[in-house]
Amino acid sequence: MPFDAFPRVLLSEPGGSLAQYPLDPSSSGSQSSVDLIFQPIRKDFKTFPSSFELRLHVSLGPGRLTLIPSVKNTDNNSLSFIFGLRNYLSVSDISEVRVEGLETLDYMDCLLQRERFTEQADANTFDGEVHHVYLSTPPKIAIIDHGKKGTFVLHKESLQDTVLWNPSDKVSKALPDFGMEDYKIMMLVDSTNFEKPMMF
Repeated sequence: MPFDAFPRVLLSEPGGSLAQYPLDPSSSGSQSSVDLIFQPIRKDFKTFPSSFELRLHVSLGPGRLTLIPSVKNTDNNSLSFIFGLRNYLSVSDISEVRVEGLETLDYMDCLLQRERFTEQADANTFDGEVHHVYLSTPPKIAIIDHGKKGTFVLHKESLQDTVLWNPSDKVSKALPDFGMEDYKIMMLVDSTNFEKPMMF
């Protein structure tokens, strides 16, 4: 399966619709959840050669967003895949952001044919295009936005690796869904199992 292939449209179970899976408030009334289901159909088989079901449980509460994915192999053959949750974050200015929790870890630089390096900085900052895959990362990573004077904490389980990406001004000009200055106010922190594919 291609590195960048992932379901861009979530489909419900056959004969159903997402309207049949409304947000489900918890008993406290302060948290809501919904299950989203993706199942490949015939036109998807060029991208996803195996049959499977992807279910994403989304739970939203005060100051917390929880995403719990699960994959079921519905094919007769074994299923090997790389999986990732793409977290696009809104920031005040990318130059005001630092990421803590990835120091001293090995990473692959996707701008240099995935050449492997070891992170030397005490924290990650952005002064140009960045596209790194950090390997065997800890379960908690902190994204500190000095402009917003706030910290976003990413907790993860089972997904061992982390991707950091920001396209910089030169690359963003070539992206059709990016405005000229959009790179300044966003970043991607991806939770993934890039190095060791999952097998079912």
